[in-house]
Amino acid sequence: MPDTDTSWIDLTTEEPIDPDIAICDPHHHFWDRPGNRYMLDELLSDIAGGHNITETVFVECSAMYRKDGPASMRPVGEIEFVQGLAAQSASGGYGETKIAAGIVGFADLSLGDNVIEVLEAQIDASRNRFRGIRNSSCWDQSPEITGYKNPPEGLLKDKNFRQGFSHLRRLDLSFDAWMYHTQLQELFDLAKSYPDTPIILDHIGGPIGIGPYSGKHDEVVKLWREG
Repeated sequence: MPDTDTSWIDLTTEEPIDPDIAICDPHHHFWDRPGNRYMLDELLSDIAGGHNITETVFVECSAMYRKDGPASMRPVGEIEFVQGLAAQSASGGYGETKIAAGIVGFADLSLGDNVIEVLEAQIDASRNRFRGIRNSSCWDQSPEITGYKNPPEGLLKDKNFRQGFSHLRRLDLSFDAWMYHTQLQELFDLAKSYPDTPIILDHIGGPIGIGPYSGKHDEVVKLWREG
């Protein structure tokens, strides 16, 4: 498999800021795709830049799903995959950083009560590291804006989605929200309905600057701040 082109990373060199402060990297991925590899060696190289990265959190990226079985259960393969890399790191042979000390997977919450089986299988696959799930709701009416996994409009309002979401707290799981700035009110409404479920907002709320939002920085920032 050809190496990933990382030449753009070498264009700039920056000195570490506060290198003695212990840091948990809260969001990274692993994958091994044609021409695009990011595995344990690549992550270890990145965190060796001078900062004190003591542990990391893996967040789902549709990597290494199971090949067979029900579609709803295939994301469990990603947890099994990352659990193996985390165990490799925990051997102590790859430095002191605890890689994937926390794991955030994917489960389709729109399965409603049927998602329980998926969540419990993910917990079983990584009882010491599995912490929560991310279910992207990125949607925009413009065809120029495409979303990860192409979720439907208004996913966070969906009755079945909310039924699935309701099981997270009981299982001591968190929810990573990935959306665009135009959808932040939907997340606010969800959080009000389930105040005891921990919610992590990914990518600072997804402000968009392309397509119909190009050249509208001030408008986007205003709506983003209101959200």
